[in-house]
Amino acid sequence: MSHPETDAVRYAREVVGKDPMAVHLGIEVLAVEENFARVALSVRPEYLNALDRAHGITVYALADQALAVAANSAGGSAGVLESKINFLNGAPEGARLVAEAHPVERKWTIGLWNVEVRQEGTDTLIATCQGLTYHKPIEREKAKG
Repeated sequence: MSHPETDAVRYAREVVGKDPMAVHLGIEVLAVEENFARVALSVRPEYLNALDRAHGITVYALADQALAVAANSAGGSAGVLESKINFLNGAPEGARLVAEAHPVERKWTIGLWNVEVRQEGTDTLIATCQGLTYHKPIEREKAKG
């Protein structure tokens, strides 16, 4: 069952999802719903570290973008206050990485999120990220809805 698109979902996908750095890196927004985002990136040669695996900064950028898009998908505006990432596996050149962000808990102004980065096709877990976000309060009636 599909849900009608909201202005917040559209803003998250079209504005946050297409910020200049994300576009520069080639991050694609695959899906956005309220409190959810899925984004992807293909590992280019210039994204590799000395071990010929996706550099941590590349994996982190993808996780951060998923977090930002998801956090801005429910209305108001959100910013990331803190995030922590665990790198679990390497990804080779040419791999396509997909990051999905889901809320653990979303309060009035603070949200805690989990992001998983997996290698498409193998489903290998590349990294997990946990982020804390600040949400500018929106009208209570909209927040309850």
